[in-house]
Formats: sequence, structure tokens, C-alpha cells
Amino acid sequence: MPRSQRNDNFIDKTFTVVADILLKVLPTTRNEKEAFVYYRDGMSAQAEGEYAEALQNYYQAMRLEVDPYDRSYIFYNIGLIHTSNGEHTKALEYYYQALDRNPALPQALNNIAVIYHYRGEQALEAGNIPDSETLFGKAAEYWKEAIRLAPLNYSEAQNWLQTTGR
Repeated sequence: MPRSQRNDNFIDKTFTVVADILLKVLPTTRNEKEAFVYYRDGMSAQAEGEYAEALQNYYQAMRLEVDPYDRSYIFYNIGLIHTSNGEHTKALEYYYQALDRNPALPQALNNIAVIYHYRGEQALEAGNIPDSETLFGKAAEYWKEAIRLAPLNYSEAQNWLQTTGR
């Protein structure tokens, strides 16, 4: 049974009903509708910490989804799972793929910056000042772009950029 049919809380049930109604009235292909069901089930599994199940659903959604904009969110969510699992290199790959399809995705830019900042902190702790500066510079570039796209978001990043003079 699809996860969307197992939801037991009010918000999930409401979202599922509304999404099902929209799927019926919007002019979309059968594959697009099926891709959306997998994506929705992936989001639900991800929210519950069921990352393996979420990944399976996202991969199925990617197999069916052809729209680059919609695919960007699938790639982004896969990146989130890899970030949560501490697999930063894999996460970066998926965030970059999301940006290839949707360059105006500030969340992906922010998460890339967070990973570079984290790696910069690690390099600094290891006493590798040149690498830390390079990584902090990369973090700054991505945060600047994320802030340009979403100026009211990422206040911590804005403060970091300002206090570090980047």
C-alpha cells in the first residue's frame, strides 16, 4: 500500500486529499501523476526519518519525472537525506544536480554553503589554515547567491558574512 494511503495524522491526510484532488483536475500525464505520488510518499517517509524508504520513492519519482524544475526538488531532497546521514560528498552531488535543473533554488545553495563551512571548520581545527580559507570562501560564495535569491532568509549566514568581512 502506498505510504500516502497509510497517513494517520490529520495534516498528512488533508494534504493527501488536496493533492489527490489537484492530480485529478490538473492536465498532467499518467507518468507525471505517478511521479508525484512517489515524490509525496518520499517526503512523508523522509519526515518520519525513514530515509531508505524515502530514497526508494525519490528514485522512482526521478525515473518518471521529466520536468527539470520538479526533478530539481527530487534531487534536493535526496541531497537532504545524504546530508542527514553525514554523506556530504554525495549530498553535494545531488545539490549540484538540483541547481543544474533549477539555478534559483536558494535552499540548495544554502546547504552547499553549510557543507563548505563545516569542512572549513574541520580544516581550521586540523590547523590547515589555507584549506579552511578556501572552504570558507566557497561557503561565502554560495551564501551570497542564496541571499541574493532570498534576501529575507539565512540571517545567520548574513551575520557570518558580515562579521567575517566576506
